[in-house]
Parts: sequence; structure tokens; C-alpha cells
Amino acid sequence: MTSSFERVLVIVPTYDEIDNLESILARTRAANPTVDILVVDDSSPDGTGELADRLAVADEGIHVLHRVVKDGLGRAYLAGFDWGLARGYEVLVEMDADGSHPPEQLPDLLSALADADLVLGSRYVPGGEVRGWPARRLLLSRGGNRYARMMLRLPVHDATGGFRAFRADLLRELKLNDISSAGYCFQVDLAWRTWRAGYNIVEVPIVFTERVRGKSKMSSSIVGEALIRVGWWGLRNRSRGARARAIATRKETS
Repeated sequence: MTSSFERVLVIVPTYDEIDNLESILARTRAANPTVDILVVDDSSPDGTGELADRLAVADEGIHVLHRVVKDGLGRAYLAGFDWGLARGYEVLVEMDADGSHPPEQLPDLLSALADADLVLGSRYVPGGEVRGWPARRLLLSRGGNRYARMMLRLPVHDATGGFRAFRADLLRELKLNDISSAGYCFQVDLAWRTWRAGYNIVEVPIVFTERVRGKSKMSSSIVGEALIRVGWWGLRNRSRGARARAIATRKETS
């Protein structure tokens, strides 16, 4: 599949990913030679940021943004979005550094953007797959997505996944400064905001593979934040008309 977008930025947040970073960047460049990559490093004590700097010196398509604090995945992505939007990229992509998201499937996401504003790399649509997770972790992920779908009336199957592509114009409309979600709940937050604002979301099947090296950043506090926030959003916003009103408003102003 091919993409009509000329300026694509893949944002890769990192914290202690020195064992994975070089490999995932090499795979990304091999499968998508025209995209640029931004590594957003939260002052990793293992030297990930310094490795990213060395890789950037060797490849002008790799850039590095160093952050002095580690305050959650959401904040790292917001910093990356700001960096990319300020430099005129047409598409901004989220992708993990641990190798769980297949950069070889990025062309599929970019191609699907022809008919969408946000494309989710989905583990839970036909053709999607999760490899290497224990049953408990898979049950937690599937249950979390069902919970988000029920509470928010969000018609997607993988709202928590972190491999996704946004049109830049969508991100400019989403009022990113209002987002306070810090952990993986950030992914649900952005998908839900996109849907309620009347934009089109498409899911593309991906094969998700559990990391081989390093430690997962998932924790009980991250899960707890997601449960509480999604439940609160759902209880406060039971109206079914928000998306219809947003679509009508956009048509009036277009």
C-alpha cells in the first residue's frame, strides 16, 4: 500500500529502552525510508537518550527531544505532537520503542488515512493478533477495551492501543492543552475526543508482539487511572448527541 502524505513523523517515547531503540529505529527506517522519527526521551538513566543522539547524528531523518521529567506517556506524546506540528508535518504517528508495534505495518496505517482522520493499529479486529502475552494480560486488555466501549459508547475495538496515525489537522482541533491523562488512558482519551468531535476513525489489523528485552511500563496505578477516568467521563457524558452536533457544526463552518 502507498501513502499520499509527504511529511510523516513517527514519535517514539522512551524511558530505559537502550536494548530496543536501535533495532526499532532501524526496522522503521528500512520499512518506511521517507518518514522522519522523533525520539522523545524522558531522561532515561540507562543512556537511551545518549544512544538516540548518536543515531540522530548518523541519520538526518532521526531527531531527539530530551525531557527533564518523567511524567507519563501522555505528556511525552503531547511534547512530540507540539514538536511535529510546529515543523509542519502532515501526519504524526505514535509507536512504542519496545518492538511490540510492527513498523513494517505502518504503510497500512498511512494508506488507511486516505479515508480517516485517525487510524488505529488494532489487535482486536479480524486479522489482528497478540503474541506473547499471558492469558491474564490479554484478558485485562480486552476487558479494558470493552469497558471503554461500553462506558463511552466509543465504536472501536482497540481504544487502548498505542500504534496509531493522526492527521495533523485533527490534532490541531483536539485542544491538546486540555488533556491531563498521563498513562495509557491517554490513548482512550484521544480516541474518544476524536469520535465526539465528529472525526472519522478507522481500525487496521496489526500483529502485536510482547517485548523481548526490557521491562514493561504497565502498572496497577496506570490501570487504576484508566478505570477511574473512563468511568467518570462516561457518567458525565451520557448524551448520544455530541458527535452529531459536532458534525453539524463542522459542516456549517466548512
